[in-house]
Amino acid sequence: MNVWEQVYNPLSNIWVSAIIAAIPIIFFIIMLTVLKLKGYIAGLYSIIVAGIVAVFIYKMPALFVLMSALYGALSGIWPVASIVFAAIFLYKITVKTGKFSIIEKSISLITADQRLQVLIVAFSFGAFLEGAAGFGAPVAITAAILVGLGFSPILAASLCLIANIAGGAYGAMGIPVTVPALLTGLDGLVVGRYTALVLPALSIVVAFLLIYIIDGFKGIRQTYPAILVSGVSFAITQVIVLTFLGAALADIFAAIVSLVALALFLQVWKPKEIFRINKEKMVDRQVKYSFGEIAYAWLPFVFLTLSVTLFNLSFFKNLFIPDGPLGKFVLLLPIPGLNNLVIKHAPIVPQDTPFAAVFKLDLLSSTTTAIVITIIVASILFRCSGKLLMDITKETAKELFSPVLTISSVLAFAYICTYSGMSSTLGLAFASTGVAFPLFSPVLGWLGVFLTGSVVNSGSLFAPLQAVTASQIGIAPETMVAVNVMGGTMAKMISPQSIAVAAAAVGLAGKESELFKVTIKYSLGFLVVIGLISWLIFKI
Repeated sequence: MNVWEQVYNPLSNIWVSAIIAAIPIIFFIIMLTVLKLKGYIAGLYSIIVAGIVAVFIYKMPALFVLMSALYGALSGIWPVASIVFAAIFLYKITVKTGKFSIIEKSISLITADQRLQVLIVAFSFGAFLEGAAGFGAPVAITAAILVGLGFSPILAASLCLIANIAGGAYGAMGIPVTVPALLTGLDGLVVGRYTALVLPALSIVVAFLLIYIIDGFKGIRQTYPAILVSGVSFAITQVIVLTFLGAALADIFAAIVSLVALALFLQVWKPKEIFRINKEKMVDRQVKYSFGEIAYAWLPFVFLTLSVTLFNLSFFKNLFIPDGPLGKFVLLLPIPGLNNLVIKHAPIVPQDTPFAAVFKLDLLSSTTTAIVITIIVASILFRCSGKLLMDITKETAKELFSPVLTISSVLAFAYICTYSGMSSTLGLAFASTGVAFPLFSPVLGWLGVFLTGSVVNSGSLFAPLQAVTASQIGIAPETMVAVNVMGGTMAKMISPQSIAVAAAAVGLAGKESELFKVTIKYSLGFLVVIGLISWLIFKI
């Protein structure tokens, strides 16, 4: 089959081409917010629009467009939707067996104030899960827990999406930093150190923001000592780890330190007013559980933490690389009619490079597998009957049918934009701004995450362009690669993939537009801050 070469400036004017390339993205946002269509319907229409632009403007063969969409849809099912399904399944086991009420009680023993429970669950525990697993699991699990604690679904999902900023740049053992550094031949430790100049400080802002969203300035006045303990301990730990160890353990160490610090602080300090979201849903303070009962209820999540951490350690991953002892258990399925048939050009890549399209089915080594193993362990520990497991399976499948369609349709639309070159057109337009580029550099990372749902994928897409442009205008390429990571992190809360995951976790399938409207203003606000900081660093 003949190859097809990407064209990045089809209309001979990079900004006009960029406006055309942005049409599918703008169309998707309008469908989701103005017309308030369900996520999968907006995704489906966006696939059609992206396909039209790809075929008629970029001259991409229709078969390539179709196979790009298919590849994206498959990637939406595995690993993204599979992680969400497994995470929600595990949560439902704890609910159906009555263990979640004990978990709820144990959190309330640390503090009955639900403003501070958000710092424990969404901020610290969410960052821990992000560092260990990533790929949607943190938001899915923590949002479900907050709903169980009495938060409304829309508030729980919004809080967890926003809290994910604190750890989003270092998820799954730091790969959002290490992968783009590797692609550009840079030192991952240096790139991580540049992110440490900004993101840890923003994590403190996020801690305050979470409380503000729940209870306004009154909540901040009443709880600011605890917010500072949680946020500052988190930020300081991140800075230390990023400076001396690298990004791989930044989230895990920071989350543990902040969680322990806050728990210890709350033993000697209490807010003058105990705040409850739902005063009718009060945990019975008279019910007493032993340490053994509490530990038993938490065992699945402890095991989950250990298993996803193990699955993401380099020595374990090396077992499943192509030449590794278990490499044959990873199925690499080239997408026919697409794999290596699209050619990327400079400056997106240093030299003409075939664009691989290989679907990776790692049934024994993925984060999904780690969660499934935890489900098996939890089923045995809690003596779940076959009927209960079947009922949970049916219930979860019914609840997630629409969200899975949303995730797959969104990634299908995103992959068309990526393989057609539309994403690269947008990147080159911003890169053409010359000395003003540092101001717009985070937008590339932001767009990459919006399109792909992943800071890792955004780095793979735009880090080479960031590094090349930085060198051309005379600044260290590590800075702009770091800015790409930071800008991308700000988009995690509004990525359609993340929105669909959060909506699925709290039973808001079909109401993704409500979540998007809540998070978009915070995402754009943080993006502006990152842009200004990037500009100031360049000027200095």
